[in-house]
Amino acid sequence: MSLIDIYWLALRNLRQSKLRAILTTSGVVIGVAVIISMISFGLGLQRDALSRSQNLDGRSEIHVFGSTLFSLAAKQQQANAERRAPQPANQNSGGEFVPDYIPERSLDDRALEEIAQIPGVVYVKPHINFSAYARANNRTVMETFRGAPVPDPSSRLKSYAAGRMISAPDADEIVVTQPFLRRFGFAKLGDAIGQTVEIMDAPVDKEDVKPDELVVARTYRIVGVLAEDPGGNRFRGLTAPSNIYLPLDAARSWKEEHPDPLSRVALRLARQNGTVSRSQSVSFTTAVVRVSDPVQMAAVRTRLSQLGFGSFSFVDEFKQIRSIFLIINSALALLGGISLLVASLGITNTMLMSTIERTREIGIMKAIGAEEWEIKQIFFVEASVIGLVGGILGALLAWGVDALANRLAYRFILQPQGVDYLEFFHLPPALWICALALALVVSMLAAFYPTARAARVDPVVALRHD
Repeated sequence: MSLIDIYWLALRNLRQSKLRAILTTSGVVIGVAVIISMISFGLGLQRDALSRSQNLDGRSEIHVFGSTLFSLAAKQQQANAERRAPQPANQNSGGEFVPDYIPERSLDDRALEEIAQIPGVVYVKPHINFSAYARANNRTVMETFRGAPVPDPSSRLKSYAAGRMISAPDADEIVVTQPFLRRFGFAKLGDAIGQTVEIMDAPVDKEDVKPDELVVARTYRIVGVLAEDPGGNRFRGLTAPSNIYLPLDAARSWKEEHPDPLSRVALRLARQNGTVSRSQSVSFTTAVVRVSDPVQMAAVRTRLSQLGFGSFSFVDEFKQIRSIFLIINSALALLGGISLLVASLGITNTMLMSTIERTREIGIMKAIGAEEWEIKQIFFVEASVIGLVGGILGALLAWGVDALANRLAYRFILQPQGVDYLEFFHLPPALWICALALALVVSMLAAFYPTARAARVDPVVALRHD
């Protein structure tokens, strides 16, 4: 028999038992749809989790750590690079980033210049933040201030609901967030532009002062109100959030002139034990380094460790996230595969019943010269058609269900909360192709025993079969 004759016989046999073929194919359709939907759900969650961090500077930024005043005061530095203890690059219970190595050097201006010269580094942005009382719109509230270089290349200070970015590094201007406006009672965004904010603190080491001189204030003008992300801007890159941003030099001078009590004690202890000179002040403990290409991330971090600094990168988190989602997707695929396994039992049953019903026909074909491989091929073609049609229809069903679920989730869950559209179910082309291939393989394996039984039929016995 030619291949065309074999394929024609297989299709004819399926047409003769339409109901049985439809029911068996339906099992494959449901099995394929379930396995695709479950895996696409895991892929959608993984895609959303990674894309949020990747789009917010996460893949191109490194959090660099230098020795703190407290470690210098306690002499907790290691002697050399060989004695540095690796630490896991994740977050501790306090929510702070943990460096891969214990830092040996301080992040002073000279260190920042060295880091900026590392190949692949676009910029180095030190972190300076402090807490102080802020007075604006006839209200006084304790706030957190953060220094920002001007211009600031990070994405956090790019979008504004009103106003603009600070104009110059030495300008007496600040940028605030919308929660700041609500705390200080500004009714509209535009009402805050041009208004003043006073930073207040008590003088340091002064005894002969009058009661009205106990408060020192610096005055800044609000020039911009940051746009508010739907999900909040808390996790936009490695730069920690704040409600008030002022020029970096202004934040540095304020922190040096108005240190908190613990920092004053630590600085004096560090000077006493010789780790900090009398004229030196340690202003930076951490900084953010941005690389031009994520591929260079590993080389830059290696160089940072050689210079004596610790570092943290979201790349470490991405690896852990991918590992976790690999386990989740495997579990979902296993659960979905159970339904496909049930469908394979239906295929086996269909092929086995077809073999029994067509015993006499098989005997006639073998009596007139049909080979065993030709008999096997007829049944394998029948199983392949069931698997292929069931796989295609199952993929289309999964696509329709997942698209509907994405729309309903956006309409009733995300949109009321002001969150942009995202795919809970993500169907890449590779998933479709793998599902179709799996359906074909399962169908072929399910037909293996019935096909082998049909090929072993004795023509003499088969011709006597009623």
